[in-house]
Amino acid sequence: MPRRSDAESEASSEKNATSAACEGATSSEAKRVALTDREFSFEAAVAFLAGRTNVELMRPSHVDQKAVFRLDRMRALVQALGNPQTSFRAVHVAGSKGKGSVCEMTAAALAGCRFTVGVFTSPHLVDVRERIRVGGETITPGAFARAVGRVAAAAEGLPAKFGEVTAFEALTAAAFVHFAQEAVDVAVIEVGMGGEHDATNVLVPVVCVLTAIQNEHAQLLGKTKREIARAKAGIMKPGVPAITLPQTEEVLTVFREHAAAVGTTVKTIGTEIEFSSRFESSTDEGPQNRVCLTGKHGSFEHLTVPLPGEHQSLNCGLALAVLDVLRGLGLPISDAQVAAGLRGTARNGRLELIHDQPRIFVDGAHNPESIQGLVKAAGAHIRYDSMVVVFGCAADKDYEGMLERLADGADKIFFTRSEGSERSVDPRDLHRKFAEISSRMSQVVPNLKDAINAASRAVSKGDIVLVTGSFLIAGEAKRLFAQRAARTAQAEVASRTEVKPRSA
Repeated sequence: MPRRSDAESEASSEKNATSAACEGATSSEAKRVALTDREFSFEAAVAFLAGRTNVELMRPSHVDQKAVFRLDRMRALVQALGNPQTSFRAVHVAGSKGKGSVCEMTAAALAGCRFTVGVFTSPHLVDVRERIRVGGETITPGAFARAVGRVAAAAEGLPAKFGEVTAFEALTAAAFVHFAQEAVDVAVIEVGMGGEHDATNVLVPVVCVLTAIQNEHAQLLGKTKREIARAKAGIMKPGVPAITLPQTEEVLTVFREHAAAVGTTVKTIGTEIEFSSRFESSTDEGPQNRVCLTGKHGSFEHLTVPLPGEHQSLNCGLALAVLDVLRGLGLPISDAQVAAGLRGTARNGRLELIHDQPRIFVDGAHNPESIQGLVKAAGAHIRYDSMVVVFGCAADKDYEGMLERLADGADKIFFTRSEGSERSVDPRDLHRKFAEISSRMSQVVPNLKDAINAASRAVSKGDIVLVTGSFLIAGEAKRLFAQRAARTAQAEVASRTEVKPRSA
């Protein structure tokens, strides 16, 4: 189904605006702009979001869970909007690790099959609009403003008993509005946090996906894997098939029990769904992972995993299992189109190269297992002599476990923190803890820009710099280099247009 596009004449100033505007507005300014500007410019939209509670930027101890995680409010909000989430097929993805990768690979494969695909993911790296995409394109500033404007109007009209709509609820609802407006064939929706009480859980999808479960957000989801698994399993719906990858027996037991309780089934790739993977390397194509999956409605044979890392093979298997479910619903999906589509999978902060000299990569790995997979992926897919790491993370993460994994691969570490996030660990604390774990070289640099500059001076031609620890850190690094590129481009334009004095 063809996608409707926005007018091409949108102001260039809107196109260049980013989420920094959202982060910079005060709560009172945001509310004033949102409620008085009925036209809703892009700046008004990001200001409106800045005035909402944003759990992503808060320490867990500061989150009022009863006030923040309320599905009754989200249901009331989407009902006021006409329930746009019922107008498209949805794939709903929850888990602790790999959610974004599964979403990206599923969306890319479907795009290869010529479907119009909506994608909603979080968090963003540079621009808040990255969270909402259709057909591989980020929502335009104008469309974003219109969608958020509709949400703001609906939120304003909700009864006071529901409390104030949060930033994530507003963004989720805006995505639903945009996908309905664009008449997408399939929307791939990533859960924000947990599952059962997440704003995205107003969906009734065609398939539920549960990625790897690990200890995360303990203060919000539970201190044990069983409690966390129970929260994630909350996305299961009656009669909607659920798929997962190999988990601990404790986690699988929770999934099976919950599936039976709500009236559905959960199948595991590699067990109930036939799956295999292998690593290979050739002179022509270099190192790569290949996977095969046989489902109820067909097979996918020897497909190349588009994202680096052994762990991405299982994530790719989940994406293929989703495609098998969609085949069963009558969607025409061919192996050749899937293979072509997967090749276009976006990296988006997954061992993504953002600078050439020196080579600087960013990755949003934010737990011990992700860091371990990242170090292994870098070793398998990148040729380098030494790895210098720039690291910062959130205080509610298992940073001691991450530091232990980094000690196995990093030759030197610069500890820093993300700008403007109260969740960040003090880099001095990271430095002290790392000194207890490893004798490798490390030092503290208070801000990310200076840390990247210091790391760049510390490497030689054959080395790499890896910026990791959180999506906030990865996103800030990308934003710094985007700003640098913009300044360079402006300087080049200025030098070309400079009027030279006429000679005598």
